[in-house]
Amino acid sequence: MLLDNLALFLLIVEKGGLSAAGREKGLSPASVSERLAALEAHYGAALLKRTTRAISLTEEGRLLVDGARRLLAEADELERGIRSGMRTISGPIRLSAPEDMGRRYIVPILDRFLAEHPEVTVDLNLTDGYLDLVAQGLDFAIRHGVLADSTLRSRALGENRRVVCAAPAYLDAAGRPEHPDDLSRHDCIVMRFGANLDREWTFQVEGKPHKVMVRGRRVANDGGLVAEWCRAGHGIALKSVWDVAEDLASGALVELLADFAAGETGLQIVYPPANVQPRRVRLLIDRIATELGQIENVAARAPRN
Repeated sequence: MLLDNLALFLLIVEKGGLSAAGREKGLSPASVSERLAALEAHYGAALLKRTTRAISLTEEGRLLVDGARRLLAEADELERGIRSGMRTISGPIRLSAPEDMGRRYIVPILDRFLAEHPEVTVDLNLTDGYLDLVAQGLDFAIRHGVLADSTLRSRALGENRRVVCAAPAYLDAAGRPEHPDDLSRHDCIVMRFGANLDREWTFQVEGKPHKVMVRGRRVANDGGLVAEWCRAGHGIALKSVWDVAEDLASGALVELLADFAAGETGLQIVYPPANVQPRRVRLLIDRIATELGQIENVAARAPRN
């Protein structure tokens, strides 16, 4: 019963409310409330803060989310191991990846992994925004940049320089910027991260950081769409070299302002600090790290113009 109540508690957190979790499990709101109360009584602590509009985790609740996921994963793996032995792996894996990189690189890796392990299921969340891994129930996420949440663990996948690029058709029509300040006169394609617009691009000019405010007629929160607009000649974009390495190599896009480094960000897998990850999760993380390591060599060799 404790494991069942822990699973129900995680579902409440994932769905954002008791009623939604009840509908998912076919339980009445009163039954869900009673089981949550029993769980809180068992641990002697309030796990959720509830208002008429939303719920949020208490500190004890947040701690239990991490522990519950680990405990349920271990119990599931133990049962599957006993039933089928260690010859096969099975069960769900939930992960997140950036939009463009996810479609370009991660989806093919997942396809091959699923073909090799038919009893594994994958739930992939493609987003360029920030996700709370614990609250969303994710096993891991692939992210650019610095690890902001100190409670997470990480595995480095390689470096990732950012490049300013445009299609030859755009450059033929609008000219080529020779200095970062020239971008103020160009149509730049801007990424949106949640409520924030990435309008401030940073360069190195004479060895010092130099910030430029860009503008443009097109804004999107999908990195793949930004790259698509860029290839179509609609403007200049600031992209991860991972996302545009093939376009640079083929000539579909041209790197601009290469003498003014636009910066580098690390690429990493981040995951909650579970003591033991399910074997299926460990195997997929290892597969992604290995295959992206091979791809990184291609990205690192992308031509600089």
